[in-house]
Amino acid sequence: MIVRNEEQNKAIREAAQVAATVLDRMVGLVAPGMNTYDLDQAGRRFIEELGAESACYKYKVGSRIYPAFTCLSVNNEVVHGIGSLERVLQEGDVISVDVCTRYRGYIGDNCRTVPVGRVEPEVQRLLDVTEEAMYDGIRNAVAGNKVGKISNAVQKKVERAGFSVIRDFVGHGVGKSLHEEPQIPNFGRPGDYQRLKKGMVLCIEPMVNMGRHGIVMGEDGWTALSSDGSVSAHFEHTVLVGEDGPEIITVPEGKVAPALG
Repeated sequence: MIVRNEEQNKAIREAAQVAATVLDRMVGLVAPGMNTYDLDQAGRRFIEELGAESACYKYKVGSRIYPAFTCLSVNNEVVHGIGSLERVLQEGDVISVDVCTRYRGYIGDNCRTVPVGRVEPEVQRLLDVTEEAMYDGIRNAVAGNKVGKISNAVQKKVERAGFSVIRDFVGHGVGKSLHEEPQIPNFGRPGDYQRLKKGMVLCIEPMVNMGRHGIVMGEDGWTALSSDGSVSAHFEHTVLVGEDGPEIITVPEGKVAPALG
């Protein structure tokens, strides 16, 4: 696990602000009739305008290379969806917009699932519960706590609402690399996993299915989908661990995060 000093965390804050700005601009473009390729290309332009680069473009896992600049996952796509001219957003869809950027050597990472126009009440409840679960997890990102305090808080919120947390993908540390230790599952007991220290930077990101928690991989080798075809939601913030409480560093300029007290 990596603990950074104040100067390093200042640089991470700047990188996180870039990611937050790009995400906010992209979400503002979401509307029926837009295709996800054009949305991804808008993200590329926003990233370049801010002097940054995409941290997921050409990201390698084995022999696979991710081809897009952002991750755009629609409806039953859980994570890592690839923008496509053929994927046109429709009224009632939901889309998870996941933006990870590299700025002056550091990573910022955040995600939001948003409705396309009006959605069914139960779908909106899924989005609301997933976002609330993220904040419940963030409240426990305090020095001295175990990672499991975050995990357990997320799991309780989600399962009490009748939804399922994904087991196959987890939150993670972040900094110079997109994925660093510790891993942060969205399930577990309060005493599980590593102990948090002041100065750690974490990506806390519940991924939640309306139905069962299982996933299947799409033909592109990247897109994960809910195994039962149910709608999925994904929210993520980058968070700095403090002794007195967490600091969310991917809040867009001019906006305020919910109180964490």
